[in-house]
Amino acid sequence: MAMDAAQIERLIKEGIPDAIVRIEDLRGDGDHYAAYVESAAFKGKNRVQQHQMVYAALQGRMGGELHALALTTSVPQGA
Repeated sequence: MAMDAAQIERLIKEGIPDAIVRIEDLRGDGDHYAAYVESAAFKGKNRVQQHQMVYAALQGRMGGELHALALTTSVPQGA
């Protein structure tokens, strides 16, 4: 069963409470999403570590309920 954008956003915000999250359904099929996640928690972490934090917040759903996620992460300016 596919995930909806609201569920993806909720999981990320639960796992990274200060995150600003934007989700886009790339194909309209509920399987292919793009996510932009901004969080001060990413400060000092490299891109791989930032992505790992987001995947951890998704609680193992990548590759199962969530087929594809194009992920962009960033640290807020001034953080």
